[in-house]
Amino acid sequence: MKQSQMRNSLILLLTAAIWGVAFVAQSVGMDYVGPFTFNCVRFLLGAVVLLPCMAALKRINPSENSGKMTEDEKKAQRKILFTGGICCGIALFTASCFQQVGIMYTTVGKAGFITAFYIIIVPVLGLFFHKKCGLNVWIGVVLALAGLYFLCITENLSIGKGDILVFICAILFSIHILVIDHFSPLVDGVKMSCIQFFVSGLMCAVPMFLLEKPQIGQLLQAWQPILYAGVMSCGVAYTLQIVGQKGMNPTVASLILSLESVISVLAGAVLLHQILSPRETLGCVLMFAAILLAQLPHPHKKSS
Repeated sequence: MKQSQMRNSLILLLTAAIWGVAFVAQSVGMDYVGPFTFNCVRFLLGAVVLLPCMAALKRINPSENSGKMTEDEKKAQRKILFTGGICCGIALFTASCFQQVGIMYTTVGKAGFITAFYIIIVPVLGLFFHKKCGLNVWIGVVLALAGLYFLCITENLSIGKGDILVFICAILFSIHILVIDHFSPLVDGVKMSCIQFFVSGLMCAVPMFLLEKPQIGQLLQAWQPILYAGVMSCGVAYTLQIVGQKGMNPTVASLILSLESVISVLAGAVLLHQILSPRETLGCVLMFAAILLAQLPHPHKKSS
């Protein structure tokens, strides 16, 4: 594995760890505020946190090409940046809202693993964009599908409301990953991340005011989970995702990111005392095996 890919893999692994713990923050936050209020505040907070980061990065590492670009090229670059940020923001808004509402009706661990179903959806959607995967990835897909069955489907073949909502969120997060894969090589990742948070936060504000009654007192009570979800899960982790995905195969990126599911189970057990049943644990084991299998190098590929 190239050094840059190893670095990006570690960045994505750190992202997964932050997100795994964030499931706990999202669950606890629902004790005080509604899902749209929670998402609105945390996304806007994440965007605000990135503003000084962007200024600092510009001083530390100024762009060498910006001075050589013509005015038309700068306008074209800004257009791509805002287009990417808006598209990512819309995808993030829809996916996160389904996830946040779904967490209200299921456990943290199950929500983490169901969200990780994007490890199956991403390679399937990637075929439409000529992104090929090895046999080990598809074997992992089958294992993950079996794991999802044991995790979500009960013995009487029923599935909970929260599980369905989080499953829809997994589909939408798959689209989010592919949108990032398209735009991240073309623009500044931190700037695009900041734009997507502003877009997502403003979009969440509409259902927040229409369906919920946000109050300052409730927000102050939920300051800890909102602060973690806003600063760490949004400002830090989503930016690391954009930086880490640059140059990575989106399927491999999604598999590393899906390790958040394992961390969410551990965090839910330690912090919220939510223990999975033996059947659900079997589903988690199968999905984790699928993640590891899909990370194995292709046997037919030789390093040059």
